Amino acid sequence: MYKGKKVVVVLPAYNAALTLEKTYREIPFDLVDEVILCDDASKDNTSELARSIGIKHVIVHQNNKGYGGNQKSLYNKALELGGDIVIMLHPDYQYTPLLIPSMVNIIGEDLFPVVLGSRILGKGALAGGMPFYKFVANRLLTFTQNLLVNYKLSEYHTGYRAFSREVLQGIDFNANDDDFVFDNEMLSQIIFHDYQIAEVTCPTKYFEEASSINFRRSAKYGFGVLRVSGQHFLQKMGLLNLDRYRKPNN
Repeated sequence: MYKGKKVVVVLPAYNAALTLEKTYREIPFDLVDEVILCDDASKDNTSELARSIGIKHVIVHQNNKGYGGNQKSLYNKALELGGDIVIMLHPDYQYTPLLIPSMVNIIGEDLFPVVLGSRILGKGALAGGMPFYKFVANRLLTFTQNLLVNYKLSEYHTGYRAFSREVLQGIDFNANDDDFVFDNEMLSQIIFHDYQIAEVTCPTKYFEEASSINFRRSAKYGFGVLRVSGQHFLQKMGLLNLDRYRKPNN
């Protein structure tokens, strides 16, 4: 725990057997109280491996629900377990668990209720193996998003995120898409409801075993991101009334 606050790490997993244990072993368990893994109908032995290395809370989707659907299961379970600080960490070892103490500290000291691990702060993205087309798309999308949602982040596309319980209870993340655009819908909700966001520099690691989406899926994601940002702008202007921007009934 951190100053009486329960720390929960959630792992959205799909075919993560090759990298799961390496990721898990680097989690700082002197700080982290619970780990939850959601296996989104993997074709490998992800869930069996998770149990064998000591993960007590393993959710298994019998049918693939998508990246967003995976996160919904994880955040709901984290809240059910009483998590006060919830960190999403990909089990593909693309993001280092060694940043967890810094992210927990920022939220635990009530400095910011949301922390993102940014691959773009500094100059390490391309050096860490990020494909050039993804780097360019990241920069163009982020620039457009900052304009439309009236915020300033170095990137909206990192999968390394930490949230306070207040934030997870204050946005209706269950109303979001089940695919990859879920991440951007969630950030849009957070910004719409005036929660402040901190960023910490995160090393970039791309390698063969790390998960990644292909060009076609990347293009679909990019158009989805622009749609979400446009909807955010119109919602702020009072020209839309989308359910996902309503406060949930907890």
